Amino acid sequence: MRRPTLEAVATRAGVSKSTVSRVVNGEPTVASDIRDLVMRAVNDLGYIPNPAARSLVTRRTDSIAVIVSDPSAGLVSDDPMFSTVVRAASREFEAAGKQVMLMLAGSDDARVRARQFVAARHVDGVMLVSMHGADPLPAALAATGVPLVSHGRPTFRLDVPWVDNDNTGGAAQAVRHLLERGRRRIATISGPLDMSAAQDRIGAYREVLSETGRRSIVAIGDFTRISGAEAMTQLLEDDPALDAVFAANDLMAIGAMRALRQAGRRVPDDVAVVGYDDIEAALYTDPPLTTVRSPMGEQAAASARLLLGLLRGEPAAPVILPTQLVVRESS
Repeated sequence: MRRPTLEAVATRAGVSKSTVSRVVNGEPTVASDIRDLVMRAVNDLGYIPNPAARSLVTRRTDSIAVIVSDPSAGLVSDDPMFSTVVRAASREFEAAGKQVMLMLAGSDDARVRARQFVAARHVDGVMLVSMHGADPLPAALAATGVPLVSHGRPTFRLDVPWVDNDNTGGAAQAVRHLLERGRRRIATISGPLDMSAAQDRIGAYREVLSETGRRSIVAIGDFTRISGAEAMTQLLEDDPALDAVFAANDLMAIGAMRALRQAGRRVPDDVAVVGYDDIEAALYTDPPLTTVRSPMGEQAAASARLLLGLLRGEPAAPVILPTQLVVRESS
């Protein structure tokens, strides 16, 4: 069967092609009775607008790019929080009638392709996820003029709206909790220091300890289990007397707990452990992991809504969502 045309819809409705075009492209200038007449003809004929032609008229693609600057080792996409972010953002975009395109930009070539894709106006907006401080992609995307938002406080010097959770407040809660439990030699396993979440969490750790006159004991990980285990081993070598550790995410905390068991240290009797994120696996560690619950799904949804507001011409301001300490047996 031949695909119904705009002309066929106009003939069935008894209106001009330009009127049909305005109706199917969502222009508000058509009277409601004429709009109803056209939509009945559209439904009767099964007319489907040509997306390319529609984009030429509306200057919209109704598509959004979620761009993840994922390292080549796949560290972000291996994190269970990644799927939470993608699902929550996608629900918001799809509810607004937007098609979602997920792009992983972990290499120089991938970043070039992402910039070219956005610059060619194949999408109406971009949501950036997991940006690192030295990443050239945000500036390249900003130069295209396509609306951008950042999921997470950006470290780059661009005027880009963003949504984050209270990394500083959540980490401070975790460290104060360990102090209240009588721990005195509290170490931390930080995430990559070119990411704002890691910067905020280690900053809060240091601030709380300095308030009590205690020294910082720091190892750097990369938000993976293996880096948490390696960092914990290093910390034990540097300070065998430490009695607590705050890991900047749950995956590193889980790795740290494994390293502690291998070293013959009991959790929490010898060393208390607190993580950050409250992923599902935190319930099933042995013992269950005390952690800071970050509203990652809500944060992603809020980032999506912020971008949709930008597309409607609404003003945008940074958003910080509250966190909650969840106390379990590991501390």
